[in-house]
Amino acid sequence: MPTTAPAFSDATASDSALRRFLFGLPGVDAVGLEARAASLGTRSIKTTAKAYAIDLAISMIDLTTLEGADTPGKVRALAAKAVHPDPTDRTTPRTAAVCVYPDMAATAAAALAGSGVKVASVATAFPAGRAALDIKLADVRDAVAAGADEIDMVIDRGAFLSGRFMKVYEEILAVKAECGTARLKVIFETGELSTYDNIRRASWLGMLAGADFIKTSTGKVATNATPANTLLMLEAVRDFRAQTGVQIGVKPAGGIRTTKDAVKFLVLVNETAGEEWLDNHWFRFGASSLLNDLLMQRQKLSTGRYSGPDYVTVD
Repeated sequence: MPTTAPAFSDATASDSALRRFLFGLPGVDAVGLEARAASLGTRSIKTTAKAYAIDLAISMIDLTTLEGADTPGKVRALAAKAVHPDPTDRTTPRTAAVCVYPDMAATAAAALAGSGVKVASVATAFPAGRAALDIKLADVRDAVAAGADEIDMVIDRGAFLSGRFMKVYEEILAVKAECGTARLKVIFETGELSTYDNIRRASWLGMLAGADFIKTSTGKVATNATPANTLLMLEAVRDFRAQTGVQIGVKPAGGIRTTKDAVKFLVLVNETAGEEWLDNHWFRFGASSLLNDLLMQRQKLSTGRYSGPDYVTVD
């Protein structure tokens, strides 16, 4: 089957070739990775640079609701917030997308029509990914038909962890084909992959299969996005572009709740992949509560007062 990266066609020619390629990737120096992530996290961003970083972070948010209790009203309210995050200040950037389950994609698409905010939908039996392939593909088709601009799929972690890499690769290819013009974000659930070496292998596997984004997590497990696992994925997209000319986005998701957290991740992006990724076409935050903190910090910078949580909507 063809891949996005012809330079690596030999690596995906067979199950054994793919296994050799993935296990031939350099091992991850865990101590060095975590030390670099921690060091970059100490960078101090002040005044004008902080204001820029806050607006950039707002514009990169996939504003998310993925609960069993989601209603059309809640999705419409979230869409309104995505378009005008701070109704008292129309200079506030819009978020990148609203992320919902497939059955809510049509509601989100109607609410966001003409706004420029994308509709993202999780699919492929999110979050566990435990379903037959035909069910997963139907999930994707439904979301795209309902108006989803982006699909966030989960890989089969059981297949990956048991070494059935070609199964995971072919599943991503099949989902990509169903996406049509919708962009595909491939979620690894890094907290379940156990090792940094596995995260590196999953990153390359996803990119070889044609992912438009690689994404850390579903936000539904104990360990989600961390500076270290995001740094590792940023290194992977940087190296992939250097070898293929193909640029892939990165989306950390889950556990990023404060402006301070978001700024740390933006520093990671700039210092690792480069400023070309400092754009919501190539970097996203999967978040629900992050936006409120960014808005409160933005208000403080503009007014000199900290408004507090009562001045932003509760999602």
